[in-house]
Formats: sequence, structure tokens, C-alpha cells
Amino acid sequence: MSDGEPIEGRAGVARIEAFSDGVLAIVITIMVLELKAPEEPGIEHLLRLWPTFAAYALSYAYVAIYWVNHHRLFSHARRVTDGLVWSNIALLFALSLLPFTTAYLGNNSLDPLATSLYSGSLLLPALGYLWLQSVIASTGARDRGARTYHRATGRKALAASVCYALGAVAAWWEPVIGVAIPGLVALAWIKPWGAVDSLILRCEGPDTA
Repeated sequence: MSDGEPIEGRAGVARIEAFSDGVLAIVITIMVLELKAPEEPGIEHLLRLWPTFAAYALSYAYVAIYWVNHHRLFSHARRVTDGLVWSNIALLFALSLLPFTTAYLGNNSLDPLATSLYSGSLLLPALGYLWLQSVIASTGARDRGARTYHRATGRKALAASVCYALGAVAAWWEPVIGVAIPGLVALAWIKPWGAVDSLILRCEGPDTA
């Protein structure tokens, strides 16, 4: 690194994390604005909106999952690099597409194109997250806890990416599968990571690094 070039440590990392929090808050705001109340009174008119509410709930869960894991991931970041900045920007860009695909799915429930597009849109942030995680794994903390975290969540993110791709393809034959797969993946991510962490730590035994 050349003399005089600024080195952004944890303070710079905190700025990126704060910016990311703001973007995710905007994504949620945009999604909720798509929930249009029916003009006619009556429960039957509300029930007709169930696809929109269901799509919103699933997407909200995904944004929450990404926020939680993004926060945990950045706890292992130690400095700002070009790779960290651009991989994080790529992840946020992919997540910013969710309001569109969510609204499209809600307005065209169980349509093959809408379902495939939605599942495919979940694949993009999953790939972005894998890129971001690989950057932090190589430039951030390398203690036992960090290695265990990257190993556990990395495998989980890779498996989720494969599931989203399968869901996008399967939606053309059976749209229900295209929605069910992301729903099941979301449930797998909501499960507390700490239990997985503890299990892996017990299996690995004492740290020899």
C-alpha cells in the first residue's frame, strides 16, 4: 500500500454497514407501499389480496434474514477493500430488485413467469452474499469463531443458491413448487445459527491454529 493512502478499519466498515441498513430499510418501505387497501368494504375484498400479502410476508422475511446475516458477517470484517465495497454494493442492488418481483408475484399469483422470476430474483442476492462473504473471509478476522461461521453459513448459502435456481426452473412446470422452495429455504435460514455453530465447534474439537 502506498504512503499516504488512507486505511479504513472498523470505522470504515461501520459506515458501510450503516449505509446497508439504510438501503434495506428503504427496500422494506417500498415493498409495504405496494400493499394497496381495497376500496370496497368487506372481508371478501380483503381475502382477494392474500397473494399480495403472502408475497410481501415472504419477501419481508428474506430482507430480515439478509439483515441479520449481514450484521453477523460484518462483525468479522476488519478493513475496507475494493472487493468489500463492490461485493456489498452488488448484494444491495440484488436486494433492491425484490420489491419489483414481489409486486409482480403478488399481482400474478402462481403464474409460471412471475414465480420463476421471483425465485430467480432470490438467487441474485444469494450469489452477492457469497461474494461478499468470500471477501470478508479473506480480509477479515481469521480466528476460530470466524472460520466456523464462514464454513457453516457458506455451505448454507451455496445450498440455498442451488435451491433458488431449481425453484426458478420448476416454476415453469409447477408454480407451487417455485414458491414452496423459497419458503422452505427461508425457514432454514430463520433457524438460529448459534445451534449450528455450537455443533460444529464440538465436532472440530480444540483449535490448533
